[in-house]
Amino acid sequence: MNLNVFLLSGCQALLTTGNILLVSVVALIGQNLAASPSMTTFPVATQFIGLMLATIPASLIMRRIGRKNGFYLGNSIGILGAALCILALQGEQFYLFSFGTFLLGIGIGFGTLYRFAAVEVCDDQSKSKAISLVMAGGVVAAVIGPQLAIYSQDLLGEAEFAGAFVGLLGLYVIALCLLFFTHIPKEVAAEETDKARPLMTIVRQPTFIVAVVVAMVGYVVMNLLMTATPLAMARCGFTFAQAAHVIEWHVLGMFVPSFFTGSLIARFGLNPVMYAGAVFMLACIGINLMGVSEWHFWTALVCLGIGWNFMFIGATQLVTTTYRPAEKAKSQAANEFLVFSMVTVSAMSAGWMEAVLGWQAMNWIVLPLILWAVAVIFYIGRSHSEPVAAT
Repeated sequence: MNLNVFLLSGCQALLTTGNILLVSVVALIGQNLAASPSMTTFPVATQFIGLMLATIPASLIMRRIGRKNGFYLGNSIGILGAALCILALQGEQFYLFSFGTFLLGIGIGFGTLYRFAAVEVCDDQSKSKAISLVMAGGVVAAVIGPQLAIYSQDLLGEAEFAGAFVGLLGLYVIALCLLFFTHIPKEVAAEETDKARPLMTIVRQPTFIVAVVVAMVGYVVMNLLMTATPLAMARCGFTFAQAAHVIEWHVLGMFVPSFFTGSLIARFGLNPVMYAGAVFMLACIGINLMGVSEWHFWTALVCLGIGWNFMFIGATQLVTTTYRPAEKAKSQAANEFLVFSMVTVSAMSAGWMEAVLGWQAMNWIVLPLILWAVAVIFYIGRSHSEPVAAT
Protein backbone atom coordinates (compact mmCIF):
# COMPACT_ATOMS: atom_id res chain seq x y z
CA MET A 1 0.00 0.00 0.00
CA ASN A 2 1.33 3.44 -0.88
CA LEU A 3 1.11 6.58 1.26
CA ASN A 4 -1.91 7.92 -0.64
CA VAL A 5 -4.03 4.92 0.36
CA PHE A 6 -3.14 5.51 4.03
CA LEU A 7 -4.00 9.22 3.74
CA LEU A 8 -7.33 8.38 2.11
CA SER A 9 -7.90 5.89 4.92
CA GLY A 10 -7.36 8.73 7.38
CA CYS A 11 -9.86 10.92 5.54
CA GLN A 12 -12.36 8.06 5.55
CA ALA A 13 -11.75 7.57 9.29
CA LEU A 14 -12.53 11.24 9.97
CA LEU A 15 -15.63 11.14 7.76
CA THR A 16 -16.88 7.98 9.44
CA THR A 17 -16.17 9.36 12.91
CA GLY A 18 -18.46 12.24 12.01
CA ASN A 19 -21.07 9.86 10.62
CA ILE A 20 -21.11 7.79 13.81
CA LEU A 21 -21.35 10.93 15.90
CA LEU A 22 -24.38 11.89 13.81
CA VAL A 23 -25.93 8.44 14.29
CA SER A 24 -25.50 8.82 18.04
CA VAL A 25 -27.19 12.21 18.36
CA VAL A 26 -29.33 13.23 15.37
CA ALA A 27 -32.33 11.00 16.04
CA LEU A 28 -32.32 12.03 19.71
CA ILE A 29 -32.12 15.71 18.71
CA GLY A 30 -35.06 15.13 16.38
CA GLN A 31 -36.95 13.52 19.25
CA ASN A 32 -36.39 16.65 21.36
CA LEU A 33 -37.18 19.24 18.67
CA ALA A 34 -39.79 17.57 16.45
CA ALA A 35 -43.46 18.47 16.83
CA SER A 36 -44.56 14.83 16.53
CA PRO A 37 -42.96 11.36 16.92
CA SER A 38 -43.32 10.70 13.18
CA MET A 39 -40.92 13.59 12.50
CA THR A 40 -38.23 12.31 14.88
CA THR A 41 -35.91 11.02 12.16
CA PHE A 42 -36.68 13.81 9.68
CA PRO A 43 -33.19 15.33 10.20
CA VAL A 44 -31.72 11.88 9.55
CA ALA A 45 -33.80 11.67 6.38
CA THR A 46 -32.67 15.10 5.15
CA GLN A 47 -29.07 14.02 5.73
CA PHE A 48 -29.55 11.02 3.48
CA ILE A 49 -31.53 13.05 0.93
CA GLY A 50 -28.50 15.33 0.68
CA LEU A 51 -26.26 12.29 0.33
CA MET A 52 -28.48 10.79 -2.36
CA LEU A 53 -28.72 14.04 -4.33
CA ALA A 54 -24.93 14.45 -4.17
CA THR A 55 -24.02 11.02 -5.51
CA ILE A 56 -24.38 11.73 -9.23
CA PRO A 57 -23.05 15.34 -9.20
CA ALA A 58 -20.10 14.32 -6.99
CA SER A 59 -18.80 11.79 -9.51
CA LEU A 60 -19.34 14.10 -12.46
CA ILE A 61 -17.80 17.10 -10.68
CA MET A 62 -14.76 15.03 -9.77
CA ARG A 63 -14.38 13.95 -13.38
CA ARG A 64 -14.16 17.62 -14.33
CA ILE A 65 -12.13 19.11 -11.47
CA GLY A 66 -10.38 16.00 -10.13
CA ARG A 67 -10.88 13.77 -7.10
CA LYS A 68 -8.82 15.92 -4.74
CA ASN A 69 -10.65 19.18 -5.52
CA GLY A 70 -13.94 17.32 -5.26
CA PHE A 71 -13.05 16.10 -1.78
CA TYR A 72 -12.04 19.66 -0.83
CA LEU A 73 -15.49 20.83 -1.96
CA GLY A 74 -17.31 18.10 -0.06
CA ASN A 75 -15.50 18.81 3.20
CA SER A 76 -16.17 22.54 2.82
CA ILE A 77 -19.91 21.91 2.44
CA GLY A 78 -19.74 19.67 5.52
CA ILE A 79 -18.13 22.48 7.52
CA LEU A 80 -20.96 24.83 6.52
CA GLY A 81 -23.56 22.22 7.49
CA ALA A 82 -21.98 21.68 10.92
CA ALA A 83 -21.95 25.44 11.56
CA LEU A 84 -25.65 25.71 10.68
CA CYS A 85 -26.49 22.83 13.00
CA ILE A 86 -24.76 24.62 15.89
CA LEU A 87 -26.78 27.77 15.22
CA ALA A 88 -30.00 25.77 14.90
CA LEU A 89 -29.50 23.97 18.20
CA GLN A 90 -28.73 27.20 20.02
CA GLY A 91 -32.01 28.63 18.71
CA GLU A 92 -33.97 25.32 18.90
CA GLN A 93 -34.83 25.60 15.20
CA PHE A 94 -35.91 22.14 13.97
CA TYR A 95 -36.05 22.93 10.25
CA LEU A 96 -32.80 24.90 10.22
CA PHE A 97 -31.18 21.92 11.94
CA SER A 98 -32.64 19.65 9.26
CA PHE A 99 -31.19 21.91 6.55
CA GLY A 100 -27.82 21.70 8.28
CA THR A 101 -27.95 17.89 8.21
CA PHE A 102 -28.96 18.13 4.53
CA LEU A 103 -25.69 19.98 3.82
CA LEU A 104 -23.81 17.42 5.91
CA GLY A 105 -25.34 14.72 3.74
CA ILE A 106 -24.05 16.43 0.60
CA GLY A 107 -20.57 16.52 2.10
CA ILE A 108 -20.83 12.84 3.02
CA GLY A 109 -21.98 12.10 -0.54
CA PHE A 110 -18.63 13.34 -1.82
CA GLY A 111 -16.83 11.37 0.90
CA THR A 112 -18.38 8.04 -0.13
CA LEU A 113 -16.01 8.14 -3.12
CA TYR A 114 -12.89 7.80 -0.95
CA ARG A 115 -13.01 4.03 -1.47
CA PHE A 116 -13.05 4.38 -5.27
CA ALA A 117 -10.18 6.88 -5.08
CA ALA A 118 -8.17 4.29 -3.12
CA VAL A 119 -8.63 1.78 -5.96
CA GLU A 120 -7.30 4.33 -8.43
CA VAL A 121 -4.04 5.00 -6.56
CA CYS A 122 -2.94 1.34 -6.28
CA ASP A 123 -2.20 -1.57 -8.63
CA ASP A 124 -4.81 -4.13 -9.72
CA GLN A 125 -3.55 -6.83 -7.33
CA SER A 126 -4.11 -4.59 -4.31
CA LYS A 127 -7.61 -3.30 -5.07
CA SER A 128 -9.55 -5.36 -2.53
CA LYS A 129 -6.95 -4.67 0.17
CA ALA A 130 -7.00 -0.95 -0.64
CA ILE A 131 -10.80 -0.83 -0.28
CA SER A 132 -10.54 -2.75 2.98
CA LEU A 133 -7.81 -0.46 4.33
CA VAL A 134 -9.82 2.67 3.56
CA MET A 135 -12.88 1.15 5.17
CA ALA A 136 -10.73 0.07 8.15
CA GLY A 137 -10.36 3.74 9.00
CA GLY A 138 -13.76 3.28 10.58
CA VAL A 139 -12.13 1.47 13.52
CA VAL A 140 -10.91 4.85 14.70
CA ALA A 141 -14.42 6.17 14.20
CA ALA A 142 -15.91 3.37 16.28
CA VAL A 143 -13.96 4.51 19.32
CA ILE A 144 -13.88 8.28 18.85
CA GLY A 145 -17.37 8.94 17.39
CA PRO A 146 -19.58 7.79 20.29
CA GLN A 147 -17.13 9.09 22.91
CA LEU A 148 -17.06 12.48 21.21
CA ALA A 149 -20.86 12.49 21.28
CA ILE A 150 -20.92 11.67 25.01
CA TYR A 151 -18.29 14.15 26.18
CA SER A 152 -19.47 17.01 23.96
CA GLN A 153 -23.14 16.62 24.90
CA ASP A 154 -23.18 19.67 27.19
CA LEU A 155 -20.10 21.46 25.85
CA LEU A 156 -22.03 24.58 24.86
CA GLY A 157 -24.23 24.79 27.94
CA GLU A 158 -28.00 24.73 27.43
CA ALA A 159 -27.77 23.87 23.72
CA GLU A 160 -27.67 20.09 24.24
CA PHE A 161 -25.59 18.19 21.67
CA ALA A 162 -24.44 21.42 19.96
CA GLY A 163 -20.91 20.64 21.12
CA ALA A 164 -20.99 17.47 19.01
CA PHE A 165 -21.20 19.61 15.90
CA VAL A 166 -18.23 21.68 17.01
CA GLY A 167 -16.33 18.40 17.09
CA LEU A 168 -17.75 17.47 13.69
CA LEU A 169 -16.57 20.75 12.20
CA GLY A 170 -13.08 20.06 13.55
CA LEU A 171 -13.04 16.59 11.95
CA TYR A 172 -13.74 18.08 8.52
CA VAL A 173 -10.99 20.67 8.95
CA ILE A 174 -8.47 17.93 9.79
CA ALA A 175 -9.59 15.99 6.69
CA LEU A 176 -8.85 19.06 4.57
CA CYS A 177 -5.31 19.08 5.98
CA LEU A 178 -4.78 15.38 5.14
CA LEU A 179 -6.04 15.92 1.61
CA PHE A 180 -3.39 18.59 1.09
CA PHE A 181 -0.70 15.87 1.29
CA THR A 182 -2.59 13.33 -0.84
CA HIS A 183 -1.71 12.78 -4.50
CA ILE A 184 -4.54 11.37 -6.61
CA PRO A 185 -3.69 10.93 -10.31
CA LYS A 186 -5.77 12.83 -12.82
CA GLU A 187 -7.73 11.08 -15.53
CA VAL A 188 -5.43 9.04 -17.75
CA ALA A 189 -5.62 9.34 -21.51
CA ALA A 190 -7.64 6.16 -21.90
CA GLU A 191 -10.36 7.55 -19.68
CA GLU A 192 -10.64 10.62 -21.86
CA THR A 193 -10.48 8.96 -25.30
CA ASP A 194 -11.95 5.45 -24.96
CA LYS A 195 -15.45 4.99 -26.30
CA ALA A 196 -17.95 4.66 -23.46
CA ARG A 197 -21.00 2.42 -23.63
CA PRO A 198 -24.47 3.79 -22.84
CA LEU A 199 -25.27 3.83 -19.13
CA MET A 200 -28.21 1.47 -19.53
CA THR A 201 -25.92 -1.11 -21.11
CA ILE A 202 -23.69 -0.93 -18.05
CA VAL A 203 -26.44 -1.09 -15.42
CA ARG A 204 -28.18 -4.02 -17.14
CA GLN A 205 -25.12 -6.22 -16.70
CA PRO A 206 -25.88 -9.11 -14.32
CA THR A 207 -22.73 -8.38 -12.32
CA PHE A 208 -23.73 -4.73 -11.88
CA ILE A 209 -27.20 -5.79 -10.73
CA VAL A 210 -25.75 -8.17 -8.14
CA ALA A 211 -23.35 -5.49 -6.84
CA VAL A 212 -26.10 -2.88 -6.49
CA VAL A 213 -28.62 -5.23 -4.87
CA VAL A 214 -26.12 -6.56 -2.31
CA ALA A 215 -24.83 -3.08 -1.42
CA MET A 216 -28.37 -1.71 -1.30
CA VAL A 217 -29.76 -4.43 0.96
CA GLY A 218 -26.73 -4.45 3.23
CA TYR A 219 -26.80 -0.67 3.69
CA VAL A 220 -30.59 -0.34 3.99
CA VAL A 221 -30.90 -3.04 6.65
CA MET A 222 -27.90 -1.73 8.55
CA ASN A 223 -29.07 1.89 8.43
CA LEU A 224 -32.65 1.08 9.37
CA LEU A 225 -31.75 -0.96 12.45
CA MET A 226 -28.81 1.24 13.46
CA THR A 227 -30.87 4.45 13.27
CA ALA A 228 -33.72 2.96 15.27
CA THR A 229 -31.52 1.39 17.96
CA PRO A 230 -30.95 4.56 20.09
CA LEU A 231 -34.71 5.23 19.95
CA ALA A 232 -35.60 1.65 20.89
CA MET A 233 -33.07 1.62 23.74
CA ALA A 234 -34.39 4.93 25.08
CA ARG A 235 -37.90 3.48 24.97
CA CYS A 236 -36.67 0.48 26.96
CA GLY A 237 -35.21 2.76 29.64
CA PHE A 238 -31.52 2.70 28.73
CA THR A 239 -29.38 5.84 29.05
CA PHE A 240 -27.77 7.78 26.22
CA ALA A 241 -24.33 6.54 27.33
CA GLN A 242 -25.52 2.90 27.11
CA ALA A 243 -26.93 3.49 23.61
CA ALA A 244 -23.69 5.20 22.52
CA HIS A 245 -21.72 2.22 23.86
CA VAL A 246 -23.83 -0.16 21.75
CA ILE A 247 -23.31 2.03 18.68
CA GLU A 248 -19.56 2.04 19.38
CA TRP A 249 -19.41 -1.75 19.28
CA HIS A 250 -21.64 -1.81 16.23
CA VAL A 251 -19.19 0.41 14.37
CA LEU A 252 -16.29 -1.79 15.49
CA GLY A 253 -18.22 -4.67 13.93
CA MET A 254 -18.59 -2.61 10.76
CA PHE A 255 -14.91 -1.80 10.34
CA VAL A 256 -12.60 -4.15 12.27
CA PRO A 257 -13.24 -6.95 9.73
CA SER A 258 -11.90 -4.59 7.04
CA PHE A 259 -8.38 -5.59 8.10
CA PHE A 260 -8.97 -9.06 6.69
CA THR A 261 -12.02 -8.81 4.40
CA GLY A 262 -9.75 -8.19 1.39
CA SER A 263 -7.74 -11.33 2.19
CA LEU A 264 -10.94 -13.35 2.61
CA ILE A 265 -12.14 -12.15 -0.79
CA ALA A 266 -8.80 -13.05 -2.37
CA ARG A 267 -8.92 -16.55 -0.86
CA PHE A 268 -12.60 -17.52 -1.08
CA GLY A 269 -14.04 -15.15 -3.71
CA LEU A 270 -16.63 -12.38 -3.64
CA ASN A 271 -19.80 -14.47 -3.52
CA PRO A 272 -18.89 -16.55 -0.42
CA VAL A 273 -17.92 -13.40 1.48
CA MET A 274 -21.21 -11.72 0.55
CA TYR A 275 -23.10 -14.87 1.60
CA ALA A 276 -21.29 -14.71 4.96
CA GLY A 277 -22.42 -11.11 5.34
CA ALA A 278 -26.03 -12.14 4.83
CA VAL A 279 -25.65 -14.86 7.50
CA PHE A 280 -24.42 -12.29 10.04
CA MET A 281 -27.38 -10.05 9.20
CA LEU A 282 -29.79 -12.95 9.76
CA ALA A 283 -28.09 -13.62 13.10
CA CYS A 284 -28.67 -9.96 14.04
CA ILE A 285 -32.39 -10.28 13.35
CA GLY A 286 -32.62 -13.52 15.31
CA ILE A 287 -30.97 -11.97 18.36
CA ASN A 288 -33.16 -8.84 18.21
CA LEU A 289 -36.26 -11.02 18.15
CA MET A 290 -35.09 -12.91 21.24
CA GLY A 291 -35.17 -9.94 23.63
CA VAL A 292 -34.47 -6.28 24.41
CA SER A 293 -31.77 -6.44 27.06
CA GLU A 294 -28.57 -4.43 26.64
CA TRP A 295 -26.82 -7.71 25.76
CA HIS A 296 -29.33 -8.35 22.95
CA PHE A 297 -28.85 -4.87 21.46
CA TRP A 298 -25.06 -5.10 21.78
CA THR A 299 -24.65 -8.56 20.25
CA ALA A 300 -27.15 -7.96 17.47
CA LEU A 301 -25.53 -4.72 16.37
CA VAL A 302 -22.05 -6.28 16.32
CA CYS A 303 -23.42 -8.97 13.98
CA LEU A 304 -25.16 -6.26 11.94
CA GLY A 305 -21.89 -4.40 11.53
CA ILE A 306 -19.94 -7.48 10.41
CA GLY A 307 -22.68 -8.39 7.95
CA TRP A 308 -22.63 -4.89 6.45
CA ASN A 309 -18.84 -5.03 6.10
CA PHE A 310 -18.79 -8.28 4.15
CA MET A 311 -21.69 -7.30 1.91
CA PHE A 312 -20.65 -3.70 1.21
CA ILE A 313 -16.93 -4.28 0.60
CA GLY A 314 -17.71 -7.30 -1.58
CA ALA A 315 -20.25 -5.30 -3.59
CA THR A 316 -17.85 -2.35 -3.93
CA GLN A 317 -15.13 -4.51 -5.44
CA LEU A 318 -17.66 -6.30 -7.65
CA VAL A 319 -19.00 -3.09 -9.17
CA THR A 320 -15.48 -1.94 -10.13
CA THR A 321 -15.31 -4.90 -12.54
CA THR A 322 -18.33 -3.75 -14.55
CA TYR A 323 -17.06 -0.59 -16.23
CA ARG A 324 -14.24 0.59 -18.46
CA PRO A 325 -12.00 3.55 -17.56
CA ALA A 326 -14.02 5.95 -19.73
CA GLU A 327 -17.24 4.82 -17.99
CA LYS A 328 -15.96 5.25 -14.42
CA ALA A 329 -17.70 8.50 -13.45
CA LYS A 330 -21.21 7.68 -14.66
CA SER A 331 -21.03 4.06 -13.47
CA GLN A 332 -19.96 5.01 -9.97
CA ALA A 333 -22.59 7.76 -9.92
CA ALA A 334 -25.32 5.31 -10.91
CA ASN A 335 -24.21 2.80 -8.29
CA GLU A 336 -24.09 5.39 -5.50
CA PHE A 337 -27.45 6.91 -6.49
CA LEU A 338 -29.25 3.56 -6.59
CA VAL A 339 -27.81 2.44 -3.26
CA PHE A 340 -28.23 5.67 -1.33
CA SER A 341 -31.67 6.50 -2.67
CA MET A 342 -32.89 3.36 -0.92
CA VAL A 343 -30.84 4.18 2.18
CA THR A 344 -32.62 7.56 2.22
CA VAL A 345 -35.99 5.83 2.20
CA SER A 346 -34.87 3.67 5.13
CA ALA A 347 -33.72 6.76 7.06
CA MET A 348 -37.07 8.45 6.48
CA SER A 349 -38.91 5.33 7.64
CA ALA A 350 -36.86 4.39 10.72
CA GLY A 351 -38.43 6.79 13.22
CA TRP A 352 -41.99 6.11 12.09
CA MET A 353 -41.50 2.34 12.04
CA GLU A 354 -39.96 2.25 15.52
CA ALA A 355 -42.68 4.52 16.97
CA VAL A 356 -45.69 2.99 15.23
CA LEU A 357 -44.81 -0.62 14.39
CA GLY A 358 -42.31 -1.36 17.14
CA TRP A 359 -38.75 -2.65 17.32
CA GLN A 360 -39.44 -6.33 16.74
CA ALA A 361 -41.77 -5.66 13.80
CA MET A 362 -38.95 -3.74 12.11
CA ASN A 363 -36.74 -6.82 12.33
CA TRP A 364 -39.40 -9.03 10.74
CA ILE A 365 -39.83 -6.51 7.93
CA VAL A 366 -36.14 -6.49 6.91
CA LEU A 367 -35.85 -10.28 6.90
CA PRO A 368 -37.21 -10.72 3.32
CA LEU A 369 -34.72 -8.11 2.05
CA ILE A 370 -31.75 -10.18 3.19
CA LEU A 371 -33.24 -13.33 1.68
CA TRP A 372 -33.74 -11.43 -1.59
CA ALA A 373 -30.05 -10.47 -1.66
CA VAL A 374 -29.05 -14.10 -1.09
CA ALA A 375 -31.32 -15.19 -3.95
CA VAL A 376 -29.82 -12.58 -6.29
CA ILE A 377 -26.27 -13.73 -5.52
CA PHE A 378 -27.28 -17.36 -5.98
CA TYR A 379 -29.32 -17.12 -9.16
CA ILE A 380 -27.47 -14.29 -10.94
CA GLY A 381 -24.09 -13.93 -9.27
CA ARG A 382 -22.95 -17.56 -9.48
CA SER A 383 -23.33 -17.54 -13.29
CA HIS A 384 -21.61 -14.20 -13.82
CA SER A 385 -18.63 -14.20 -11.46
CA GLU A 386 -16.12 -12.98 -14.03
CA PRO A 387 -15.64 -9.27 -14.87
CA VAL A 388 -17.97 -8.23 -17.66
CA ALA A 389 -16.42 -4.98 -18.83
CA ALA A 390 -13.48 -5.08 -21.16
CA THR A 391 -10.48 -2.91 -20.41
